[in-house]
Amino acid sequence: MLAVSEALDFLMAAARPVADTEVVPTLEANGRVLAEAQVSTLNVPSADNTQMDGYAVRAADCESGEATLTVSQRIPAGQVGAFLAPGQAARIFTGAMIPDGADAVVMQEQCEAVAPDRVIIRHTPTSGEWIRRAGEDITAGCEILPAGTRLRSQELGLAASVGLAGVTVVRKLRVAVFFTGDELAMPGEPLAPGAIYNSNRFTLRALLENLGCAITDFGIVPDTLAATRDTLRSAARDHDLIITSGGVSVGEEDHIKPAVEAEGRLNMWQIAVKPGKPLAFGEVRRDEGTAFFLGLPGNPVSSFITFLLFVRPFILRLQGVQGDVAPRAFSMRADFNWTKADRRNEFLRARVNASGGLDLFPNQGSGVLTSTVWGDGLVDNPPSNPIAAGDTVRFIPFSELLH
Repeated sequence: MLAVSEALDFLMAAARPVADTEVVPTLEANGRVLAEAQVSTLNVPSADNTQMDGYAVRAADCESGEATLTVSQRIPAGQVGAFLAPGQAARIFTGAMIPDGADAVVMQEQCEAVAPDRVIIRHTPTSGEWIRRAGEDITAGCEILPAGTRLRSQELGLAASVGLAGVTVVRKLRVAVFFTGDELAMPGEPLAPGAIYNSNRFTLRALLENLGCAITDFGIVPDTLAATRDTLRSAARDHDLIITSGGVSVGEEDHIKPAVEAEGRLNMWQIAVKPGKPLAFGEVRRDEGTAFFLGLPGNPVSSFITFLLFVRPFILRLQGVQGDVAPRAFSMRADFNWTKADRRNEFLRARVNASGGLDLFPNQGSGVLTSTVWGDGLVDNPPSNPIAAGDTVRFIPFSELLH
């Protein structure tokens, strides 16, 4: 069995990023990945402006700390003021351009208007006080976002701040999913003896939607080799990646492995991870090239965790995301004992408690979905490693794994 790090390295090396691109409106680009660097054509701010409501002044006129000045103009944001002569002040509002001649702004709390055209400045400002300089955030010609950036709200706001109405992004990754198991039923259907509801369909589709994939759901496929092979062929035609759940073990009713080997090749199978050992990776043939294949375990927690650990970073690479796609981990105190260490790399569901330590969900079984809702993340426990209360452990929050 491959170690977790070995499996991740193998997947990252195998990923072929999507090459097709499209231009989309910046307003509709949330979650998309930039195909090319974005460069600003202007300065931000475009001109010196005020950070405060108050009065624009010449600092030299206010050296006494009690200067009375003539209010010569009023400058709201979006308007351009006139030249400010010595002995004058301009009533100015946050974001408005600094008029020529002024070199400081005094906040209104330090001023007293004594007439419609007179103000007392009870402060000694320094030159540049409360002024945002042109280009202090962004200068024209600089790269603001590199290629391979996954666009979040922050990046979209930055793109808009330099006037980018549209951006060139990688087209959406096309992902096919299907689920194996004659025992599976859909919520709303009667539950026959021995049947279970297909929770993985809901979990995996939501995870793929959160990653911005274009999803085709082939539903529940009968537990036969012929049906599995036929669905693999159909899924490979128009998709970049095929994801399945269930049927990747070695039982007589587990047809994924022989089906992938018949329709393509299997490059990786079984990882030293708990939960989730039977994780399959390969490729399925199509008329031109191949579609990637990832087969996840059928147990709900195993499917969820192997998606977060292995499928998520692989998808990000296929989408063209550059840089480190590994989730951040944090050193935290274990407030539990874990004596039954496994020879595999374990990922234990845990929650942050009120004292800043970690509590462990009492049942770490691979079918206990309540642990994923209760928990805040996973303790990444090395192979054969018991944990005693007070030990420092490596904790990966779900917020990182679901990002």
